[in-house]
Amino acid sequence: MGSFDPNPLVSGKGITQLKNAGIEVVGPVLEKKCTEINKIFFHFIKNQTPYVMMKYAMTLDGKIATVTGKSKWITGEKARENVHMDRSRFMGIMVGVGTVIADNPSLTSRGKDLKNPIRIICDTWLRTPLSSEVVASAKNYETIIATSNLDVEAQQPYIEKGCKIITVSRKKEKINLKELMMKLGNEGIDSIILEGGASLNASALEEGIVHKIQAYIAPKIFGGENAKTPVRGEGVLFPEQATQFKIMNIASLGEDILLESEIT
Repeated sequence: MGSFDPNPLVSGKGITQLKNAGIEVVGPVLEKKCTEINKIFFHFIKNQTPYVMMKYAMTLDGKIATVTGKSKWITGEKARENVHMDRSRFMGIMVGVGTVIADNPSLTSRGKDLKNPIRIICDTWLRTPLSSEVVASAKNYETIIATSNLDVEAQQPYIEKGCKIITVSRKKEKINLKELMMKLGNEGIDSIILEGGASLNASALEEGIVHKIQAYIAPKIFGGENAKTPVRGEGVLFPEQATQFKIMNIASLGEDILLESEIT
């Protein structure tokens, strides 16, 4: 056997049954690799909150959009195909309302036989347009809007269109992301791809909910002092205060590079 099940309700029971039946059990074997394969499951069992992977695409000069806000497309076709494969592997996909308003994304997995993730919109004041793609298609694809707006009348149009509303408290006038992770965990959502904008990314890092980062790097230069970067917020004052990640994988996808790192 490769590794032990972290669930205390079942851990070791299978091994005991095998041994009681006279079967020799050897292990753990290749435990580190087996744990890596089951990382999402292990995290969820231990913490009851989703494993969160922040994903973004940027240019060589660290821009996620031009000075005009245009971002389609930074990366090439192979990188985008990989993104949709990952969307099908994770249970949820989360963005902020700003991304919905700016890009009107569908947040689905485009590809044959790919599973669509549960769409989660962080919308503190409930500003998501009712005409947006995520709301208009909510009866076809499971959609959750996390909001601090407790106005039942304001929520009702979204509910009628098929959205599920989860109310969350505010922290610094934004969604309390740690509380949201607990509530999404209660919904059985074990993993999330965070495809938010720079503000949501900054909040997610500040709140410590991010476990892994996927950075797609395209061999392009956008330039522009005011062009958007992956993470906004106040930022740290000194280099030693930076959130530390360990590089786990570097891959070539067409003309682009995928860099994967996990929090240390």
